[in-house]
Amino acid sequence: MKKFILVLVVLVSGNLIAQSAWTQKKGKTYTQLSYSTISDYDRLFGEPDYNTERKITDNTIQLYGEYGLTDKTTLLLNLPLKLIKTGDQVFNTVPVTTATNKTALGNIEIGIKHLLYNKAFTLSGQLSIEANTSTFDDNSGIRTGYDAWSFTPTLNAGKSFGKMYAQAFVGGNIRTNDYSSNFKFGAEYGIKFIQRIWVIGYLDFVSSFNNGDIILPESNLLTGLYVNNQEYSAYGVKGIVEINENFGASAGFGGAFSGNNVARQAAISFGLYHKL
Repeated sequence: MKKFILVLVVLVSGNLIAQSAWTQKKGKTYTQLSYSTISDYDRLFGEPDYNTERKITDNTIQLYGEYGLTDKTTLLLNLPLKLIKTGDQVFNTVPVTTATNKTALGNIEIGIKHLLYNKAFTLSGQLSIEANTSTFDDNSGIRTGYDAWSFTPTLNAGKSFGKMYAQAFVGGNIRTNDYSSNFKFGAEYGIKFIQRIWVIGYLDFVSSFNNGDIILPESNLLTGLYVNNQEYSAYGVKGIVEINENFGASAGFGGAFSGNNVARQAAISFGLYHKL
């Protein structure tokens, strides 16, 4: 049960390394290949909400992996490939940006998770580091990740009971290069309705400390891609099918109640996983 709970928690994550409480056993591995898309949007959350200069489609192909270094310590790796398109202008004005397609790496992320407690419930600590491996195209305003290094400490708690589980995490992102840092919190609940099929609901919150004053190019501000002080109060639901003991597939939908400098449109995701 606990092994599959770990798979559930990893799959429910979108473009971030999963803040799951459970660790892999020594020598065990888990890999996931996923695809997510926010398609053809032109509206961003703000105060007030505002438009991008062009229609944007933001796609991500992501390879995520875990390896059990010991029974209590797990290594994490996340490799995101961004496929971003800027299209037609939203308003009939003299454009600053160009319409184009860009495919490049996002912020590569590595991490380590250590089990702290595993009796009445499971508690673990995690530290992840995002490298400054993204790219920026000034003509189109397309940015594939933050122009910074990010350090993400979290405390993760979870509990499984019967055909259900619950888990939550709390932590923050500490960013370099004058980007603001932020506070983050998330929680989710999963239930197995019928054999081999799970349904999971989750909430995810990010709030900026507004302590950074990076000056970004105008073209980047007109796309809103990985700009400063991004925030959101998000929700989502995902279904998972266990194909067998080692393979499975998922599909999910995620939206937001509110936000700042992020797309005002839902994301759709699909994933395949394998564990040994």
